[in-house]
Amino acid sequence: MINIDDLYIVNYCHPNCVPLRNIMRLPKDEAYALAHEMAEKNKETTAFYRFADFENYYPLRLKTDKILYDTFISLGGKPQTEHPLSFVLQGSEYLDHWFDCGSVTRIPLKSIPSEFISFTYGDSVSTLKRTGKIHMITKEMLAEDLKGYEGTIDDYMKEIKEKCHYIEVQLWNDDYAVLNK
Repeated sequence: MINIDDLYIVNYCHPNCVPLRNIMRLPKDEAYALAHEMAEKNKETTAFYRFADFENYYPLRLKTDKILYDTFISLGGKPQTEHPLSFVLQGSEYLDHWFDCGSVTRIPLKSIPSEFISFTYGDSVSTLKRTGKIHMITKEMLAEDLKGYEGTIDDYMKEIKEKCHYIEVQLWNDDYAVLNK
């Protein structure tokens, strides 16, 4: 049986960026300026393609964050910000390479209260773009999913990887983002 207290969340950050920041928290003009600057400086880096197309990415990210925020509140969450920090459950080799093997922040899941964390299967922006909806789960819902799973966490994550690459994690309180850098 998988024990949720043994799990962790991971944030990947490109070497040219500051860890644990969200560009959507900046005023719009500053966000566009930073996106343009980062796209220009990192033309060959996959992680910055979204910044090169910020005119399309920005409104989609705003819409996604609004849906995530509203859904999280409807599920009993207590977000401390409108734009969460993004992590993945148990890490992702795919994202590590996407962000050019930059800095990694790992935080034990057990250290984060349920009212400050949510999960989506796969990337929330691309899921919304592809399907028109986002399916969010709470920490308790994740625990129930894992409780019913016959196998190890590695087996579970392998199945997730085949379906949707990873489980995205939204951290809604920055106070918990300073652990285990």
